Amino acid sequence: MDILIVGGTGLISSELAALAHERGDSLTLVNRGRSPVAAPPAGARVIHADATDAAALRATLHGMRLRRERFDAVVQFVAFGPDHVSADVETFAPLTQQYVLIATGASYRTPDRLDPLTEDTAQDNPHWEYARLKQAAEEALRTAAPAAGLGFTIVRPAHTYGPSKIPAFTGNSRHPWTIVDRMRRGADIVIPGDGTALWTITHARDVAAGILGLVGNDEALGRAVHITGDEALTWNGLYGAIATAAGIDPEAFAAQRVCVPSDALVAAAPDQAGSIYGDKMHPAVYDTSLIKALVPGWEARIAFEDGMAEAIAWFEADTARQTIDADANAMADRLAAIYRAALEQARA
Repeated sequence: MDILIVGGTGLISSELAALAHERGDSLTLVNRGRSPVAAPPAGARVIHADATDAAALRATLHGMRLRRERFDAVVQFVAFGPDHVSADVETFAPLTQQYVLIATGASYRTPDRLDPLTEDTAQDNPHWEYARLKQAAEEALRTAAPAAGLGFTIVRPAHTYGPSKIPAFTGNSRHPWTIVDRMRRGADIVIPGDGTALWTITHARDVAAGILGLVGNDEALGRAVHITGDEALTWNGLYGAIATAAGIDPEAFAAQRVCVPSDALVAAAPDQAGSIYGDKMHPAVYDTSLIKALVPGWEARIAFEDGMAEAIAWFEADTARQTIDADANAMADRLAAIYRAALEQARA
């Protein structure tokens, strides 16, 4: 197949590019060429362009002498709002028969009880602008694509990790090594709530394999489908798996744990309110029957403990990757000290 990926060097998109390359697909990547995560696969055509500049992107794509007149599919990873997607419909309708929008599972309404989330679960996230804009992007695509004769598929990943991304509840996004550094030097590890809420975590390679199965799949046209694993961990289990992969003794790690409510985390880091109140403080378990029906044989194959061993090895292969978030460290130290003191007062 002839596939264009808008992105191609990010967490999920680099895994998709690698899998498509392994399959023998012809790849074109559109990105700014500044990703520290992964290089494009050998032989991929790379267009360095600002994907948010619709006019410039159209001029570049429509002016190219492409090997084929049309791409079999375009996979859009970096559209974060309705205006971008509406512009994409105009840009790509003449160039492809399938436009795949990467949206988010964070747009689902948070449940009052633990029912598996399905693609028909209402989308309503009043707390997080990112999720609302992604939902609005979906709506723009559904409105504009049919009139333009553009087939489309919507993909909703949830919390995704990979070699370059070690997940945590908060304060670990830009500098993922921070949590491992804290564990290894014996610092307090802030656990949300009492650490028993279930959370679904999926390796980027598994998400990418699901996306690749939807590319060129007529049954996926006009559909929205989330791609997640079936492995739901408690936050205690998730942090424990990271600690084990980092070589931390389980008893030593247990002494590092400090449980802190979400309200306190938001009070300490107000910029994380959307992600916490609109997503991570709620248990999340997904019904994966649709992706399995659309892509027979697909399943999330990478266990979290194995994925974490891979991630630790990736960071240890180059010390330049082991950057630390000083602000996140200060926040965790401050909150942990407050709650340890409160526990001592309660015991007294």
